[in-house]
Amino acid sequence: MSPGSAPHLRWTDEGPLAEIEGPILVTAFEGWNDAGEAASTAARYVRDHFQSDEVGTIEAEEFFDFTVSRPMVHLENHHRHIVWPATTVYAARLPSATHDLVSLVGHEPQLRWRTFTDHVLAAAEKVQARMVVTLGALLTDVPHSRPVKVFGATDDPALGVRLDLSPSSYEGPTGIVGVLSSALREAGVPGASFWASVPAYVSGSPSPKAALALVEKLCQVLDVHVPCTDLEIAAAAYERQVTELVAEDESTAEYVEQLEVDFDNGDNGDGFDEGSRSDEEVPEDPGLLVTEVEDFLRNQPG
Repeated sequence: MSPGSAPHLRWTDEGPLAEIEGPILVTAFEGWNDAGEAASTAARYVRDHFQSDEVGTIEAEEFFDFTVSRPMVHLENHHRHIVWPATTVYAARLPSATHDLVSLVGHEPQLRWRTFTDHVLAAAEKVQARMVVTLGALLTDVPHSRPVKVFGATDDPALGVRLDLSPSSYEGPTGIVGVLSSALREAGVPGASFWASVPAYVSGSPSPKAALALVEKLCQVLDVHVPCTDLEIAAAAYERQVTELVAEDESTAEYVEQLEVDFDNGDNGDGFDEGSRSDEEVPEDPGLLVTEVEDFLRNQPG
């Protein structure tokens, strides 16, 4: 792929790129395929642990409607500056592994998805990625009080054997993750995606528990160890607080109890389905659960 095919991919510091070898490219996108912000949180958590250097960006101008994803004004030393939606590329050495790490994290674009995907493929080619791992999270009928189920899928036969994965059989609306997975297959780039399940009845709240599950899965794929103490603490607090709030609303408590029974009986949503569930599939009025969980998590330190 020629540089001209990705004119909005800008490399800001190519020094670290010269030092990495055979990297795995990890991608995650906020938005429709990031329930509970689990995927983007997990990708950034692993990226930051290895003190990655920012090496590039996909410029936002062509891919976002700024009346929807508005830029933010920040004050720094009494000077105002604009922060635009960004898709950034980071690189890090992994001394304990046989490969290095490149991370590409941003928001799902609103415009020109095929062109955006070409830019991601150009980034993978530039860093000579040996494979691309995409993280996602979806809303499902699972209880918050049980282990998070992580599903995986790949269209690459060799990766399927190595990681014990099968192709996705999902049909329906898709997000940028699905579009990217298809583009990787067509370009002959080995790729796999991993999805965490997030309870549909807390759909609007960050889920550190799902993020933790994705970090653990990503560490297996990368063959690295990342301490997760702070995520573990946040996940425990999340589960405890949701349990307390569920108990305050009878209809939600009954709904969650049935989900727990189904989960314990083996009906825990086995099978890969990247489509997010709609709010119509949860109790019509779960009290103020979602709002209260959001308020709780918003007030947590860090």
